[in-house]
Amino acid sequence: MNALKRNNVHVVGRGQTMLLFVNGFGCDQTIWRYMLPALSEHYSMVLFDHVGAGLSDATTYNPSKYASLHGYAQDLLEICEELDLHEVTLVGHSVGAMIGALAAIGAPARFRRLLLLCPSPCYLNEAGYHGGFDRVDIESMLSFMERDFSEWADSFVPLIMGNPDRPSLSDELILSFCRNDLTIARQFARVTFLSDNRSDLARLRTPCLLLQCAEDLIAPLEVGAYLHTSLPGSTLVTLPVSGHCPHVSAPRETLAAMEAYMEA
Repeated sequence: MNALKRNNVHVVGRGQTMLLFVNGFGCDQTIWRYMLPALSEHYSMVLFDHVGAGLSDATTYNPSKYASLHGYAQDLLEICEELDLHEVTLVGHSVGAMIGALAAIGAPARFRRLLLLCPSPCYLNEAGYHGGFDRVDIESMLSFMERDFSEWADSFVPLIMGNPDRPSLSDELILSFCRNDLTIARQFARVTFLSDNRSDLARLRTPCLLLQCAEDLIAPLEVGAYLHTSLPGSTLVTLPVSGHCPHVSAPRETLAAMEAYMEA
């Protein structure tokens, strides 16, 4: 099976600059819907689903391949190869940001720049590093997910989304999470929250925009500062918004920051 069918790839919009969107955990390509109308007149855009999410082909899931984020980065590079993409601008959210970074390390000629929304190379707190979660908390969360994925989503997604005054945003994300193949989603969650890609950062040479939120439970400000220090030449922008999904909760502010960086 080719990568375009496996990952339910779509190319939309118009324009010479190509944007390649990489979804975060639990999301399919529809998560970008609030931003696409404003971009479609000026950019061509590639959208896809990770295996197990959206309308991807879950039968192609291989636990060994996807036991690390490198398997997802391989999928991304296969999509680039089949579409013959070069010098693209990658837009990655959350773990999708790190998947994009790994792809750029593996094939730097494919990417012109990386726009990374709420990225984190490691979610675990360790000596000298604040990732946001103690290991016992991550293991407890993953156990909860194993027992009852729907109940976990109901309780955890509002923390991801933030903006408690806009519960409809959390409701939409919960539906997105629960549309996933649940067995694959549980395994992807374990890979996501237990990965440590800090040592990979030294090999990343592609220019990066690090776009973080002022209040983010999943990727706190300390993570953005760490990435900015670890990636010389990167640009760090902090949006005055809350939550881990600014492309959903604050699309105008997110678009403004992205376009300012691209036009600089």
